[in-house]
Amino acid sequence: MKKNFVEELKWRGMIHDMMPGVEEQLNKEITSAYIGFDPTADSLHIGSLVQIMTLVHFQQCGHKPYALVGGATGMVGDPSGKSAERNLLSEEILQHNLDCVQKQLEKFLDFNAGENSAEVVNNYDWFKNFNFLDFIRDVGKHITVNYMMSKDSVQKRLETGLSFTEFSYQLVQGYDFYWLHQNKNCKIQLGGSDQWGNIVTGTELIRRKSGDEAWAITTPLIKKADGTKFGKTEEGNVWLDPEKTSPYKFYQYWINASDEDVKAYIRIFTLFTKEQIEALEKEHNEAPHLRILQKALAEDITKRVHGEDELNMAIKASDVLFGKSTSEDLQSLDKRTLLAVCETVPQVDVKRADFEACNHAIDFVTDLTEGQIFPSKGEARRMIQQGGLSINREKITQPNDDFSPSILQNEYLFVQKGKKNYYLIRLV
Repeated sequence: MKKNFVEELKWRGMIHDMMPGVEEQLNKEITSAYIGFDPTADSLHIGSLVQIMTLVHFQQCGHKPYALVGGATGMVGDPSGKSAERNLLSEEILQHNLDCVQKQLEKFLDFNAGENSAEVVNNYDWFKNFNFLDFIRDVGKHITVNYMMSKDSVQKRLETGLSFTEFSYQLVQGYDFYWLHQNKNCKIQLGGSDQWGNIVTGTELIRRKSGDEAWAITTPLIKKADGTKFGKTEEGNVWLDPEKTSPYKFYQYWINASDEDVKAYIRIFTLFTKEQIEALEKEHNEAPHLRILQKALAEDITKRVHGEDELNMAIKASDVLFGKSTSEDLQSLDKRTLLAVCETVPQVDVKRADFEACNHAIDFVTDLTEGQIFPSKGEARRMIQQGGLSINREKITQPNDDFSPSILQNEYLFVQKGKKNYYLIRLV
């Protein structure tokens, strides 16, 4: 028996607003719904994951999901939640972005599931030949200016200024819903709570033009307990593209979630059942220092976004700065992951020829590194004799032992001095 979509979202804390009658429609038959995705970048970020997971649950409950990538609306710009008008993109850049976004969506949704297979649609396909006069005649006349002015997304921008382009966005999005309703029998639009005004414009347009009924469900906008913005780090967005956010950093974002936030995240971003989550919470509460919820969340979501190999590398990399990794673990890290791990670690350049001529570890960590690790050989000798120096996770036991460590990625060596001092040596 298929799960009840509304009940599934409710216990996960994923419903903000819902139109009356939508649950009855979902219980009556297999129903189609869509969510629009913004193609203004060539990757989705983790803020988009809320909507992706909404479609995943919708499909798993036996219904048919559509992911709309806004090739046309991306040329206009949605004012919802924006304080200023954004730059418009060329057709070529938008097409590149659309292709990238579609590939990311294919990791989550099943496009070969029979009658409830997922589909990606691009609203440029139905807008490219829709001229302005036809649009204002067939769409504009059905929605009054008073109705459009009442929307929060418009009201919030009136003082700072709102172009006609942005003002008309809700009509364009409303027509998307109408077109999908007429051509794909799409009866529900899903989205974030900031999209409510645009979505109900679509339901109103469908009612006025065709006399049919359509529905809306929105999810809450995620806020972190400490007041900072979800999905942001000091470097900016946490992206799904591994070239923009490495799998290691992606994994770290989730592993560093607070105990308060992780209880919401594990419901929203994983497919764990209610029973599984409650069992994990019980285990976590008995030993919070083990961060059981954070690890379960980080492992599940990193595996689904980046794959099992990248997850395993991220886990190994996470142990590098905590003394748990082995020499083999270090050797297995690719260059991107190694540099991501060592981003905050002092980096010291050493001439490759000097390194190859160096016979003793004590000379390497003093003379070759120009005193940046140890200012004197006496200090280095004492640290080595106390067992406090390792290179590439291999402990140096005697100052004058033969010195021939392996080189990481043919370029780097990883030095640990004491318990918490790390250095990345780059051969140049």
